[in-house]
Formats: sequence, C-alpha cells, structure tokens
Amino acid sequence: MSMTPEKPVETPARIRRTRNAADTKEKLLKAARIEFAQHGFAGARTDRIVRSAESNPRMISHYFGGKAGLYVAVLEEALGDLRRQELKIDLEDLGPLDGLIQLFDFMNRHFESNTYLVRLLSAENVQKARYLKTSKRVQQMASPVLSNISTLIERGEADGTLRKGLDPLEVYVMMVALNQFHLSNVHTLSVIFERDLGSPAWRASRHVAARTMMRVYLERDRRET
Repeated sequence: MSMTPEKPVETPARIRRTRNAADTKEKLLKAARIEFAQHGFAGARTDRIVRSAESNPRMISHYFGGKAGLYVAVLEEALGDLRRQELKIDLEDLGPLDGLIQLFDFMNRHFESNTYLVRLLSAENVQKARYLKTSKRVQQMASPVLSNISTLIERGEADGTLRKGLDPLEVYVMMVALNQFHLSNVHTLSVIFERDLGSPAWRASRHVAARTMMRVYLERDRRET
C-alpha cells in the first residue's frame, strides 16, 4: 500500500523563514542591479552588493550560486519586467497600426524610466552575451511579444493599413533601436554635438520624430494600387 507524503506544515516559523528568504533575495537583486548597471560584470564588486543589501557573501552563493549566477538573475529580472509590462498592453481593441504605435510608445516610456536596463544590455553586448547565453528563461520571454506583433502585422496586411512584407523581428528591433540608441549613447553624443541629449525637451522632441518615422515605415503607401 503506497503512502502519499504529507505536505510540510506551514508553521509561523516556516512562514517567517520563507518571507525572510524572499526578502533577502529581493534585496540582493536590487543591490546587484545597481552595481552591475554602473560597473558591468567585471567591475562589479560582491562586497559592495552585500553591504548595500545588508547581507553577506554566503547568501549570494546560497541563492544564486555565485557572482555569475546573480548577474544572470539580474538580467533575467530586468528583461522579464520589460516583457511583463509589454504583455499588459491591450492590443485586441486597437487597430493594427495603433497597436504597434502603442507598443512603440510603451518602449519609449519603459527605457526612459529604466535606464539601468539600457546599461545592462549595453554591457552584456560588449561581452557578446556571454552570460545571457546561459539563461534558460530568455528565449521563453521573447516569444509572446513577437507573436503579438506578428498578429498585428497579419491583421494590418489583411485590412490594408500596413504595408506588406513586414517582419515581426525587424519591426521589434527597429522599435528598440529608435527608443534606446539615444539613451545608450547620451554622454558621447552630448559631448560631440555640444547639446544636452539628456534634457526632457530634447527627448520629447526626439520621441515625436521617431514616432513619425515608425508610423511612416509601417503604413501602407496609399499610392499603391
């Protein structure tokens, strides 16, 4: 006769330990996100991370397996937040073009409000995605948003509002490029052209121009027959 293992009793002490563990991990991730965004993987110091998180190096090993595991967890969290926010956009009740433009506007707001993500991705690109390649979650995160873009493109081609031949990945990469390049290069461009590309007025004007370019790229040319 087989015996079904009993579930552990959720005692107050067990609940406190679970909450403490979650709190410790959250503090380490938050501190690590700032540290890696400012210094990259090579320049980041675990002693600064644990001091900021009010923890100790043993907790990094316990929860993340070490510095590399913590770095990958930070990348996954940052990209996961982007994907979660993207998927909250209600695209079903919008026309194809308006839906794509709304996604474009969201990216602008998200990158402007989360410049640490831009810095993390820039640093990881320098390393040729060495650590991101080890993540088992990243590919899963990408699928839903490309699927949504693909659906909008199909609808737009069918009703004649979007030009034919649009590739979902190309559209997504173009959106990211138009919303991220000025942020990842803000300091060098500001010095080279002696303009403050970080000023709210300049960024607002740039977004209007980028939005117009995106719309023109997506729209079907009315001269087509």
